[in-house]
Parts: sequence; C-alpha cells; structure tokens
Amino acid sequence: MCLIPILEKPPPRLKELFGLKICFSPSSHKLLQSSAIAEEEIQVKKIMPLFSKSHKNPAEIVKTLKENMAILEKQDKKTDKASEEVSKSLQAMKEILCGTSDKEPPTETVAQLAQELYNSGLLVTLIANLQLIDFEGKKDVSQIFNNILRRQIGTRSPTVEYISAHPHILFMLLKGYEAPHIALRCGIMLRECIRHEPLAKIILFSEQFRDFFKYVEMSTFDIASDAFATFKDLLTRHKLLVADFLEQNYDTIFEDYEKLLHSENYVTKRQSLKLLGELILDRHNFAIMTKYISKPENLKLMMNLLRDKSPNIQFEAFHVFKVFVASPNKTQPIVEILLKNQPKLIEFLSNFQKERTDDEQFTDEKNYLIKQIRDLKKPTP
Repeated sequence: MCLIPILEKPPPRLKELFGLKICFSPSSHKLLQSSAIAEEEIQVKKIMPLFSKSHKNPAEIVKTLKENMAILEKQDKKTDKASEEVSKSLQAMKEILCGTSDKEPPTETVAQLAQELYNSGLLVTLIANLQLIDFEGKKDVSQIFNNILRRQIGTRSPTVEYISAHPHILFMLLKGYEAPHIALRCGIMLRECIRHEPLAKIILFSEQFRDFFKYVEMSTFDIASDAFATFKDLLTRHKLLVADFLEQNYDTIFEDYEKLLHSENYVTKRQSLKLLGELILDRHNFAIMTKYISKPENLKLMMNLLRDKSPNIQFEAFHVFKVFVASPNKTQPIVEILLKNQPKLIEFLSNFQKERTDDEQFTDEKNYLIKQIRDLKKPTP
C-alpha cells in the first residue's frame, strides 16, 4: 500500500500550467563553465603611452594599424616590428574609446575613430587575422570591438547597423570556435553581438547556426563550454524572436537537439537537458512546448533519462517529464504510454531521489505527478 500524500491541488509551479498561464520553469542552475571563459568586461584603467610623447589622431592610428596588419599577413622578416606597432595602435585605440583614469573619452574623437574603423574595413581585418595578433593584442581587439559595438547615437547603434550590412563579420566570429587560440575571444565578441536583436536574428536564421551543434561537442572543454554559453544566449535572450525561429524551424532544430541529449559528453548532455527545460517551459514558447510534448518518442527519451546513472541528469529529465504528465491535453499516444507503464511509473517516482528531503517544491511536484498518473483511466470504447 502506497503511503505517499495525495495532493488535491497541483503545487504552485504546476497549477498555472497549460490552460491558464505557463510560469513555472526548471530549477535555475548557473551554466557549467570554465573560469577561463568568464566575460571580460573590465575597462582598462592604465594605458601605455601613445607612440612616445605625441598622440596620433584616429585616422593616423587606423592607417598605421592597417599597414602593420598587412605586414603581419605576409609573415616575413618585418613581423616582429609590425607586431609591436599593432600593439601600440591597439593601445592607442583603447585609450580613445575608454579614456584614462583621469579623463573621459572625448566624444568627437570616439566618433571619428568609429567612422575610420567602418570606412577602412579595419574591423573585418582585425577579426579575420586575429590569430596573427599576440595574446594581449587579442584581448585588446575584443575590448575595442565590444566597446565600439555598445556605442549609441540617440537610439541608433551605428556598429550594429554596420555589422548588419556586413554579416560575414558574425560568421567569422562563429567560425573562430574552430581555431583554439582565438575561440574564447571570438566567443566574447559574439555574445556581445547577440545582445542586439538584429544581429542575433542574422545568426539564428542563417545556415551557420547549425554549426553550434558541432561546436558544443568539441573535445576541448573550455571551447565547448563557451560555445554552449553563446548557444544558450542565442536561444533565450530575445524571447519573441526565438519563439518565431523555433516554430519555423522546429523539425530541423529538434532533430539536431536530440543528438545532444544522447551525447557521450556528460557536460553537454546535462547542459542541453537544462536548456531544453528552459525552452519548453518559457511561456513565449507555448506552441513549441505543445508540439514537443505531443510526440511519444520525446516522452520515451525522458523516461529513459530519468533512469540515467547520473542523479543530475535524472533531475533535469524530471523537469521535462513533468510537463508530459501535467498537461491536461495529452495526445492519445502519450496517454497510452503512461497507462502502459502506470504501475512502474508510480513505484519509480515513489522512490525517485528521496534524498532531496529539503526540496519541498520537488517533493510536491513529484507527488502531484504520481496522483496524475494514478488517476489516468483507459478511454471508454
């Protein structure tokens, strides 16, 4: 005899599901990431002197930088000197954009520098040849790029407009995940781009978006984690845009996504399961959730993941599984699977992660699911 308490009402997180409002979400965990990929938002306070005592204007700095980048591209004997000049020019740019500890960046000079960067095509050059720049220089490039990207004139964002007109910049950054020595820098710049909806839209609706499914499975942990951070950002930041994207591309995206849930890599598998829970439980994605929980193969996958050897995978699977059970509009194939496994599911859930005694919400949800499964009846002929 089962002594599990029967809940007459669903727990708070479940009671507004489906027909009313969808507002519950899986437990929020911070995405597993290596400390090596922490966002680098630190403004540089101490800048090297610019080209000895004389300061160059933005046009001169851009010209010098472009000339020396061209020398670096040739990879001849002059590269050491050119590398030095590139570093100085990047430092000079950074001082213009960020100011110094005792003075703010001059607005007119910043505007002039931005215009020179657009007109000269130097932004493209720096990203295309990022691997040729030394370690500190790579950091400088990402800081300059992100700073210029945030620049606004009233409600306009000129650099966002520039990149929208030159979308190959986004795809160069994305392809950076294939080059280990620039991958994390490219990730930082790419996530800054994604903050802006027009740029996020370009990436989402491109053929290159599907490359993320390859990058999050890469063997280098730091790179795979960084790629997943960007992937997650793309799928969660701009809610209405993402809902539209997922509806238009449901079959393709979820076919690729299912492979992540079968990944041999524990981190990829767990992160993907968490993100899936976030996606289908976000109220903006109601149509996506409805479609996902109507498919019997998805229910079977979650039931298998409930029995995964990792308790963390089991726990994340539970947060997706509960949506199938709690739905008042289950499709017939879903009802049949639950009925076929009714006794086993009740017994399994009764003993599922009992050690979580301090998690009242989990216990309430679990007991609610047990009641829902127990109350299922075979349809009358």
